[in-house]
Amino acid sequence: MGTHNKERRDFVKKSSLGILGLALAPSFIGKMGPHNRLRTAHIGVGAMGGEDLKAIASHELVDVMALCDVDANNLAAAKKMHPNAKVYSDYRVMLKELENEIDAVIVSTPDHTHAPASMMAMNMNKPVYCQKPLTHHVSEARAMKKLAADKNLVTQMGIQVHSFYDYKLATLLIQSGIIGKVHTVHAWSPKNWGYDGSAPEGSDPIPDTLDWNLWLGTSAERPYKKDVYHPGNWRKLMDFGCGTLGDMGVHIFDTPYNALELDVPRTIKNECRIPTGFGFPENNVVTYEFPGTRHTAESLKWVWYDGPGAPQKHKDLELPKSMGKMSETNKDQNKEKTVQEKMSLETKTTSAGVLPEQGAMFVGEKGRLLLPHFMELPKKIVDGKYVDISPEIAEVEKANNMGKPIRNYASEGPKHYHQFVEACLGRGECTAPFSYASRLTETILLGVIAGRFPNKTLHWDNTTAKFAEEEANQYLEAPYRKF
Repeated sequence: MGTHNKERRDFVKKSSLGILGLALAPSFIGKMGPHNRLRTAHIGVGAMGGEDLKAIASHELVDVMALCDVDANNLAAAKKMHPNAKVYSDYRVMLKELENEIDAVIVSTPDHTHAPASMMAMNMNKPVYCQKPLTHHVSEARAMKKLAADKNLVTQMGIQVHSFYDYKLATLLIQSGIIGKVHTVHAWSPKNWGYDGSAPEGSDPIPDTLDWNLWLGTSAERPYKKDVYHPGNWRKLMDFGCGTLGDMGVHIFDTPYNALELDVPRTIKNECRIPTGFGFPENNVVTYEFPGTRHTAESLKWVWYDGPGAPQKHKDLELPKSMGKMSETNKDQNKEKTVQEKMSLETKTTSAGVLPEQGAMFVGEKGRLLLPHFMELPKKIVDGKYVDISPEIAEVEKANNMGKPIRNYASEGPKHYHQFVEACLGRGECTAPFSYASRLTETILLGVIAGRFPNKTLHWDNTTAKFAEEEANQYLEAPYRKF
């Protein structure tokens, strides 16, 4: 284990310092393709990767140059949409062959391949759009942040709801002091990207359409089992995904984390079952303690609940029995429910006394702010009653030129992607660059690691990037398999 970890640390160190014989680029601007267009290469084009491909390609100045997937069926479907694109099964071959023919890279693979693919692209001075969570390991998140900064690259993590109206509104309302200093955040999702069973035994024939070696990539070698890993269940498994916390948690954490201007936590505790070494727990209650910021009390408590039945009952999560007087904005919202059900993100209007299925609750010195997930206005609660905040909303909308809310995923979904394209073209900046995404991802991953030590408080040192509990430090990274 020690030798493997040393090899991996050497890889990350070399990658982050850019000593692979590639010159550092002071800026990406000015390296566009013909006619100032953006030429893209896509790594992973099935499921979420297919959605990423559609959204990026919908920008009028994008030319899709290359498609890469280890599954021939995914590749064939993407090729039909982009017949002129070159196709590959190995992203390493694609990047080497097309280094001078592409301008930006989109990484939409399972979590364990995010960092290896992104680091290779960034070392070639390519801007990268990478799906969430940014990485599979804390050490990778820090390395990607450093490399992006060293090379001054345009980067964006795929948390598309980051660019949606209601989340921007909630961020601005919290920062305006609508509930005063925040001392606690509760966030939850009943999704179950966990697996409490045992590891499968034996092996199944590998489909002719799947390159299993390339799917495994840098992760440890193991036999193929049908419907266990690919195409969708990898999120449940420790070697490939990050559980519900690393999936829905990234989306739901994002707004409170951004609004409160948090860094990484000081302590983490996960109340869950004993680890099996194979799948993530199906239920987790993760409690973080963060250093205070200008928007919080001296310290901030954050509790995350996931899995069937989440969240647990708590006085902070009790809702008024009556909706009371609704603002005109709230009334309009209920008429505008035209949201497409996309990417397993459910939209349900919050009913009196009933928590939204997924969401977050800010608890401050002047009340609480409920933020349902997703595409629903935040609601203020004071002394057990909803409070009309339409004047505050109008003021924030006007001050920030927000316009009226649009709740249609088909039109709103591509905005986050187009922001990346525009930034690559020198026309703006990304709002979820790796400098931000790495900290959010690190926070998420620390909660995932705490699941290996049920009911034990872990102490994190932001400066050294180490736990005080030495036994936990082995999970900050993992050896990279040569494949």
